[in-house]
Amino acid sequence: MKTLVIVSHPTVEESGSQQFLIQSITSPPLEQVTLHVIEQAYPDGQIDVKKEQQLLKDHDRILFQFPFYWYSSPPLLKQWQDEVLTEHFAFGYRGNKLKGKEFGLILSVGIAEKEYQSGGQEGYSMSELTKPYQALARKTQMTYLKPLVIYQFAYLSEQAKMEVLVKYQQYLTLAKPDSLKSREEWIKKELNAIDYETLPVENASFVIEQVIELLEDNRMELDELRMHIDNFHD
Repeated sequence: MKTLVIVSHPTVEESGSQQFLIQSITSPPLEQVTLHVIEQAYPDGQIDVKKEQQLLKDHDRILFQFPFYWYSSPPLLKQWQDEVLTEHFAFGYRGNKLKGKEFGLILSVGIAEKEYQSGGQEGYSMSELTKPYQALARKTQMTYLKPLVIYQFAYLSEQAKMEVLVKYQQYLTLAKPDSLKSREEWIKKELNAIDYETLPVENASFVIEQVIELLEDNRMELDELRMHIDNFHD
């Protein structure tokens, strides 16, 4: 699976959250992931429509990554949508070039998650506020993925930021990013790929093996619980 991450931010070089995410997939580069910062690609705002459409055709998962300003995207990404997602390409007669692809959002917001609900400061859920993008996916016959929303990045602890990093890389690379089993397999794969000798922790290989064993034990318990629930429903 090839993933295209379309980043939009008017001052991306100055954004702590965007630089954190970008560096996590460029140093070292993630395989099968293309990073595309449109403000850097088109500083004059003159979008190469054919080039952008070819990029879309060349990838299987299309992700918009941007700060959620006034319940929408930065202006260049909106311009990009207007100019690139044209009739006969993305929709309409023979406009099926995006059919079957996946579409998702990676949003950074400056307000706490609890405020995005009825009675909260914002008054609406994130699912409600992203309806236009859900409609975009439906119009272009793409499968809409549950968004990855990063709340108040600047206030996160280092551990919380690392958790965001893991979720981000999984969102970009996992075939089923919402699946608990897929996420567990991803973690096991990453742990198995670690060069133990480079770790400063004594007996690092033993510790990592214990973590993998714990993940597998928990998976067995969850599978057994699901089986009992299914039997109960039967």
